[in-house]
Amino acid sequence: MSSDDMLGRVFAGVDKMTAGASRMLARHTSRRSFIGKAGAFMAGLGAFPMLPVYREAHAASVVDEMGDPNSCEYWRYCAFSGSICGCCGGTATTCPPGSEVASVAWVGTCHNPADGRDYLISYNDCCGKSSCGRCRCSRSEGEKPVYFPSKANTILWCFGAQSHAYHCTLGLVIGRADSTTLG
Repeated sequence: MSSDDMLGRVFAGVDKMTAGASRMLARHTSRRSFIGKAGAFMAGLGAFPMLPVYREAHAASVVDEMGDPNSCEYWRYCAFSGSICGCCGGTATTCPPGSEVASVAWVGTCHNPADGRDYLISYNDCCGKSSCGRCRCSRSEGEKPVYFPSKANTILWCFGAQSHAYHCTLGLVIGRADSTTLG
């Protein structure tokens, strides 16, 4: 059997499966229902670029870094509270081995003196090990009272992690404050 015959059989099989799936969809769905669901899906795709993951992927373009990431005076730590992960076996952006990043965080807006711009910073706790205790910092520039929890740095943020044991805190750049809007 030649490769053209094999390819023809594969395409015939795919064609048969597609036709069967289309017939089954037609039997169980009305045209209006299908068009409504397809429209809702297309409208939902328009919101995809606004997800925090999208902004964070583009935040890596922070050009200039200035200062020591293991110092409380580091520019990213303007609303920081906790132990710096760089002093605990990790970095400013990665948790130390044996700990995991919490799925919730608080945010702050910090001024980068290297480029003169303001950036949104996500402060994520690393959880799963006992507290590191080294390089403890407590800065609260722009901190909001606890009744606005997404901007308060005095709450344990190890929700959504396997363990609620706090170890250290990361300072992740989300994006430029002047080009990012929060809903």
